[in-house]
Amino acid sequence: MNNIPKEPIRLLRDVDAYMVPSGDEVKLLAGNLVRITQALGGNFTVIMNGNMVQIASENADALGIDIKEKEPTKVKGNLEQQIWDQLKTCYDPEIPVNIVELGLIYNLEIKDAQLGKEVAIQMTLTAPGCGMGPVIADEVDRKINGLKDVESVSVDLVWEPMWNRDMMSEEAQLELGMM
Repeated sequence: MNNIPKEPIRLLRDVDAYMVPSGDEVKLLAGNLVRITQALGGNFTVIMNGNMVQIASENADALGIDIKEKEPTKVKGNLEQQIWDQLKTCYDPEIPVNIVELGLIYNLEIKDAQLGKEVAIQMTLTAPGCGMGPVIADEVDRKINGLKDVESVSVDLVWEPMWNRDMMSEEAQLELGMM
């Protein structure tokens, strides 16, 4: 998304959003000034009145951003590869690295069901008290459910083993200046 403004912008309409890191739902009002700090995976992290807030991609128009419908990308690989590709489009709103590279996905299981494929994902968060957990888990569920051969998805947040920085890929550590 190259059309992300660097300067503060006024919201064009009221928009539902989530406070970061609490995950509390809020309504941002038209006319409020926000500054976009992150635009990854289709979502926008903004700062408003000193607070960090996440706005979902379907509300990009409130930011004055036109996200054109992309032509469907060609599906690559088998279903497992497609799922991993979708997981790599999910981001923690505070960290500019996807949840796969952060090491937050602990297990991915695909079961054949009579009506379609059932996908079970175990994931964690960087901190157990992060209120954004359900928001991130819902995004994972929505994106995986959008795949053609997927019938159902279950996303379980787990806390064992406890996440630590060593679980990040080398790429993530480089991106975050930890190497």
